[in-house]
Amino acid sequence: MSLGHRVSYARSVAARRCRNTRSSSDGGTCQVSGQRGAVELENVTKRFGTMVAVDSVSLSVQPGEFLSLLGPSGCGKTTTLRMLAGFEQPDAGHIRISGQYVQGVPPYKRDVNTVFQHYALFPHMTVSENVAYGLRQQGVAKSEIATRVAEALDMVQMSKLADRKPRQMSGGQQQRVAVARALVNRPSVLLLDEPLGALDRKLREEMQIELKLLQSRLGITFIFVTHDQEEAMSMSNRIAIMLDGHIEQLGDPETVYEHPASAFVAGFIGRNNFWQGVATEHGIRADDGTVFVASRPEEDVPNDEPALSAVRPECINLSAERPTSDVNSTKGTVAGVSHFGDVLQYVVTSGDRDILVLTPRTNGSRFHSGDEVYCSWSADEVYLFSARQADIVMADPLSEDADE
Repeated sequence: MSLGHRVSYARSVAARRCRNTRSSSDGGTCQVSGQRGAVELENVTKRFGTMVAVDSVSLSVQPGEFLSLLGPSGCGKTTTLRMLAGFEQPDAGHIRISGQYVQGVPPYKRDVNTVFQHYALFPHMTVSENVAYGLRQQGVAKSEIATRVAEALDMVQMSKLADRKPRQMSGGQQQRVAVARALVNRPSVLLLDEPLGALDRKLREEMQIELKLLQSRLGITFIFVTHDQEEAMSMSNRIAIMLDGHIEQLGDPETVYEHPASAFVAGFIGRNNFWQGVATEHGIRADDGTVFVASRPEEDVPNDEPALSAVRPECINLSAERPTSDVNSTKGTVAGVSHFGDVLQYVVTSGDRDILVLTPRTNGSRFHSGDEVYCSWSADEVYLFSARQADIVMADPLSEDADE
């Protein structure tokens, strides 16, 4: 299990009791003004031939906000970022940055800068020279260049390595230089296109913290593109979860985790066990016979219509004894146990499906492969959706096309 799943697990253990109050799935409405750093997309569409990459997206970003565009490959998040940067132009709709329309404005004339996954540092230049390059191109005075480069390197704690060249630095240090080079121009908006993707896991975790602290300190608007839900959950004020060129849900990390607006969001943010079936008056009857009762369903699905139910792994209780109720429970056999420090992960085979269960290491009950167990959960922890996204959430992940 990845650190992202463990982070989601720890967060949900603390927050799942708050599900008794359903909140809006849009995360609140941002009022866009002419303030520096405000960003607005209004019905923005981008096509490549017959393919619609971004489909009538509307989004408002507050000055100083850390907003992540999150989604699987091909969802439109990078194309959206490239339109903000000026590398692509929308086919329809409007984009405003700091209150100014930017359609047709080239990248170098926009008050934004971009940090890419591949940092594209000049190998023959020192750190200072790399950071100063953009200022020299703008004709900034040498004395001001020196001051601003020193300030930018100090922001990212790279002043001591000012005379080194990129090949003499680690990936994390190069990433800091790329950020300094973007910040030295003092943009109102910093765009980050999966800037941590080339780093190993430990360094990614460290840089997530550093970037968030830097953004908080500077107060610059950050728009961050990632396919990694852990990054988005740990760093963002709000997350725009994208699918097939549109925003599926916009909200703060707790809202999108605890109150997903669709089955796709429920499966993409953290993990969920999904069952297919038909809707009943109080929940669904799954195809395998499991009966679900949902106290607060996400969607109102008419009786006898195809439906999906879902229960997060950390919300399932394991017991050797049969539950007193026949609803919200199923019998299975432990097929595997994995240890992840503070968390135990069980794979329970029930019929022709596997159920994922997460329990704290301190849980008194331990089970082993081959043990017969009962999985049970409360009605408060059951998500209920229509079956419109069944093909997405029930798909075998190994069969998915991983290409961008």
